[in-house]
Amino acid sequence: MPFPKSLRAAPLLALATLLAGCNAVVLNPAGDVAAQQGRLVVASTVLMLLIIVPVIVLILLFAWRYRASNKDADYQPDWDHSTQLELVIWAAPLVIIIALGALTWIGTHLLDPYRPLDRIAAGKPVPEGVKPLEVEVVSLDWKWLFFYPEQGIATVNELAAPVDRPIRFKLTSSTTMNAFYVPDLAGMIYTMPGMQTELNAVINKPGVYHGMSSHYSGSGFSGMTFKFHGLSQDDFTKWVAQSKSEGKALTRASYLELAKPSERNPVARFASVEPGLYERVLNMCVEEGKPCMHATMAQDAARQGNRGALAGRTPEQVREAQPDKAHGGHSMPAGATAK
Repeated sequence: MPFPKSLRAAPLLALATLLAGCNAVVLNPAGDVAAQQGRLVVASTVLMLLIIVPVIVLILLFAWRYRASNKDADYQPDWDHSTQLELVIWAAPLVIIIALGALTWIGTHLLDPYRPLDRIAAGKPVPEGVKPLEVEVVSLDWKWLFFYPEQGIATVNELAAPVDRPIRFKLTSSTTMNAFYVPDLAGMIYTMPGMQTELNAVINKPGVYHGMSSHYSGSGFSGMTFKFHGLSQDDFTKWVAQSKSEGKALTRASYLELAKPSERNPVARFASVEPGLYERVLNMCVEEGKPCMHATMAQDAARQGNRGALAGRTPEQVREAQPDKAHGGHSMPAGATAK
């Protein structure tokens, strides 16, 4: 039964409908770092297509030319080698691999998230004397907490920054591993408890952009989104002033309440932040009486150093050098325990 002509366009229509829902923000972002990453994706894809497209075309061509019904096709059952063909088969992929390797090596260094920005857009270096906006990010279950140390405020599920000003993110997590991602700003960066990652980026156009968690972290993962506002400097100043006028204080006690698992949290703003709170979150010692990780690691390093210093000594010398075990061994360095 012949296929009805009226239905022949149905697969193309269905494909067009599906593609209409695609968001091409990765290839047309509003931030310079993301734009450079998008161009890297395009360049890599084009280089790979230089091999893929000819191979597909040759497959179709060979299938048509050497079909069973084509009696004019050249039949050479004893053919087994062609120097010209071998050169093409090996040289073309080798050139592509070298080009991809060069692109990857250059891009890895130029787009290193820890590398401070030296430009805010193509042909526009960072103005002399401009300091990056510092933002400290904590991924919670299942929401985002943003500290602004310079402005002395904090927000939940809302991020803002001036246009054309470099942003330096410091990121950590309260519990599980996560990933911070604003497609218009830069590539995703992981957040991990007890560790800090960094991301340098810039937004070049005013607007409201979508931010999300790009790493599955539990039942509330799908709602772990936020809005990123690209603002003029005046509007950013007003946004900070509004946060200070509307918000409340973020203390250790309110942080511990905020850190409890919850889903689809509304935007919240904090007019002030307890000094050192982000460092306590990073070192996992917000709770009363809990030792901080950096102090614990310093003690471990000191113990290892003592063991090295005691090597080669007599038992009597070792006993004299060791702390009094009856008084608790090594003393706790100042600031090691959350007060």
